[in-house]
Amino acid sequence: MGWIIALAVIVLVAVWLVGIYNQLVRKRTMKDEAWSGMDVQLKRRYDLIPNLVETVKGFAGHEEKVFTEVTEMRSRAMDATGVADKAAAENQLNATLKTLFAVAEAYPELKSNTNFLDLQAKLADLEDQIQMARRYYNGTVRDYNIMCETFPSVFVATMFGFKKAEFFELTGAEEHEAPKVSFDNK
Repeated sequence: MGWIIALAVIVLVAVWLVGIYNQLVRKRTMKDEAWSGMDVQLKRRYDLIPNLVETVKGFAGHEEKVFTEVTEMRSRAMDATGVADKAAAENQLNATLKTLFAVAEAYPELKSNTNFLDLQAKLADLEDQIQMARRYYNGTVRDYNIMCETFPSVFVATMFGFKKAEFFELTGAEEHEAPKVSFDNK
C-alpha cells in the first residue's frame, strides 16, 4: 500500500512539473512572438525613413549633418541585437527623427508638400503601431518574468534554464529634451 502512495506522489509531482514547464514554454513562445511583431513594425519604419529623408533633403539640402545622423542612427538601429541594444538604438533614432522634423518646421513649402505630409502620416501611424507592439511585448515579458520568478514555478524555471527577459524601454534622457537645430552651414 505504501508503494501505491509513493507512486501516486511521484505521478502528481511529474504532472505538476510538466504543467509548469508547459506554461513556461507557452509564455516564452508568446514573448518571442511579441518580439517578432515588434521587429516587423521597426523594419517597416526603417524602410520608410530613407523616403522621408530624401523628401526633406529636396527642400533643405544644406542640412546634411541632420540627414547623415538620421541615416547613421537608422543603420545602428537595424544592426542592433538584443532587446537592450535595440532599445538604446531606437532612443537615438527617435532623437534624430525629432531633429529632422524640427528642420522640416523651418520650411513652410515642405510642410505643405503632399509627399512629405503622406510620409509624415505613415510614420505617425507606424509609431502608434510600434507603441502597441511594445506594450504587447512588455506585457508578455511581464507575464513570463512573473512565471520565472514566483513560487513554485521558479524551481522549474531554474531547473530547465528559463531566464528572465528584458523589457523594451524607450525612455532615455534624450526623450525629454527638445531637439537642437542649427541652421549654420558649417
